[in-house]
Amino acid sequence: MVLPESLLPILSGLPAKPGCYLMKSADGTVIYVGKAINLRSRVRSYFQPAADHGRKVAELVAHVADIEWIVVGSEIEALILEMNLIKRHRPKYNVRLKDDKRYPYIQVRWAEPFPKVVITRRMVEDGSRYFGPYTSAWAVHETLDVLRRMFPYLTCDRVITGQDARACLYADIKLCLAPCVGAVGQAGYRQMIDDLCRFLQGETEAVVARVRDEMNRASESLQYERAAALRDQLHAIDRVVEGQKIVSQERVDSDVIAFARDDDQACVQVFFVRRGKLIGREYFVLEGTRQADDREVVEGFVQQFYTEAAHIPERVLLPTEIDEARIVEQWLRQKRGGPEVQLVVPAGGPGRELIEMAAENATETLAMLRARWESDRSKHVAALAELQQALGLSEPPNRIECYDISNLQGTAAAGSMVVFEQGAAARKLYRKFTIKSVQGQDDFASMEEVLDRRFRRWTLAAEEARKPGGKLDAGFGRLPDLVIVDGGKGQLGRAMQVLGRYGLAETVRVVGLAKQHEELYLPGRPDSLVLERRSEGLYLIQRIRDEAHRFALGQHRVQRGKAGLASQLDAIAGIGPARRKALLKAFGDLERIRAAAVDDLAAVPGVTRDLAERIKAEL
Repeated sequence: MVLPESLLPILSGLPAKPGCYLMKSADGTVIYVGKAINLRSRVRSYFQPAADHGRKVAELVAHVADIEWIVVGSEIEALILEMNLIKRHRPKYNVRLKDDKRYPYIQVRWAEPFPKVVITRRMVEDGSRYFGPYTSAWAVHETLDVLRRMFPYLTCDRVITGQDARACLYADIKLCLAPCVGAVGQAGYRQMIDDLCRFLQGETEAVVARVRDEMNRASESLQYERAAALRDQLHAIDRVVEGQKIVSQERVDSDVIAFARDDDQACVQVFFVRRGKLIGREYFVLEGTRQADDREVVEGFVQQFYTEAAHIPERVLLPTEIDEARIVEQWLRQKRGGPEVQLVVPAGGPGRELIEMAAENATETLAMLRARWESDRSKHVAALAELQQALGLSEPPNRIECYDISNLQGTAAAGSMVVFEQGAAARKLYRKFTIKSVQGQDDFASMEEVLDRRFRRWTLAAEEARKPGGKLDAGFGRLPDLVIVDGGKGQLGRAMQVLGRYGLAETVRVVGLAKQHEELYLPGRPDSLVLERRSEGLYLIQRIRDEAHRFALGQHRVQRGKAGLASQLDAIAGIGPARRKALLKAFGDLERIRAAAVDDLAAVPGVTRDLAERIKAEL
């Protein structure tokens, strides 16, 4: 092993304290994050020539050009920091959850007088109760459909007073208790939502017993309509509970974790066992597992999953021991805010049977996913080959960029750049543009501005990358193989002008896409090109075009919202750009400004009490 001279002072300066270390490649990319009780001994051990490291460490060390470290106060702090750094940098040599997007949760807005049940991708400290994460938004919607038949919660935006003249259709079809017309009071509605939460936690027996008691009391007091409604609710609950399999005689809440793996990925299956019943399961895909051993796979998943999990049970069953299990248990106990959490590796009995059942499910899920991935990959290959042939390209267009402009009668104009690599959306490389130089509705000039800014950034990125230690910007620093501009011949002409200014007219192929018949216009060709219907190439073009339109529309809505907010604040005498900016910085949006007290408004720099009172009155 040849140690780069640049690392010698770094290794000699490492402190003998707990913390995290980030190993970087020559271009500054973080390729591995680790934690240590003693940073000095742990990091230096990677570079000991006599150390018996596996292939993974040998390959990692060969690519390390720089090391950064962060000192913390304890082992738990190092564990938490390591997880956050892995999530932020997604290093190549760490085991990591494949999807870095936020997973969906069920949110019960318990702080509201009449709590609503919604889907969210972010947990915040707002008094709500959360359940999840789930791997699929579709699965969450399915769950809520079932829950609503058992617990008919509110879905409308009415202010609930109990005084409305009539209820909506949902009350007629028994999908809402209609608190808007006083059919149920706040206490009764909140009791139902509490039952819903307990049901999601697996406390089905307690929920059934409470509903049955209430049904009996309603019947005894001759409230037959109320008793019939509770009877129907019990039947709906029973139908769901019957499908929950009893897998253990123990009454301990447990998560059961097992996995299956192939060359570079692992599929982890989690069974959620509550009060001895299997109430649900989810699968998650890990990447970066090619050279990781089983312990590393399990430990990486446990740390990342329970960082996101809304609930931590008393016991977690694992297929293999993990390193530093004591620290992980201590961290889980802190997150749970309650009794001890046990990590258990069952050697036999019902616990081992559950592990094996979860592993079998993981194997089947991985096979299903692999078949889906292969099918998608073959479609992408076919689509790119068709585009190569149709457009006369020397190679398949592995990087395709598509641009679109969105505005409303010339206001709040916005542009989008979406990127597809090897036929799949590369969302991290998407870029949005606020149109700055164009007044009124001029899509041609707006497109020219967007493209000019994009390729000017390419020249700047190239210059930056040539500097010592410079890093190439993956978004703007790489040239596309194919550019698609939404708008046909006119937009194509503007695009060619921009490419010509940067000397790229012969390097980057560009086509204009006409909306009406999805015709492609090529430079120097008078007739349009129409791809064969039902061809993979056409489907790919449509997906890219739709994604560019969606992304541009999203940015346009943001711009429109900002313009509306600015106009409402600017209409108040005494508020100019500086004070408007200070108010937005302090409160975030118009609703919070409107809800703020006069004293809070007056505390904003530049806002006098008289102005604060005027803001309050006019908003």
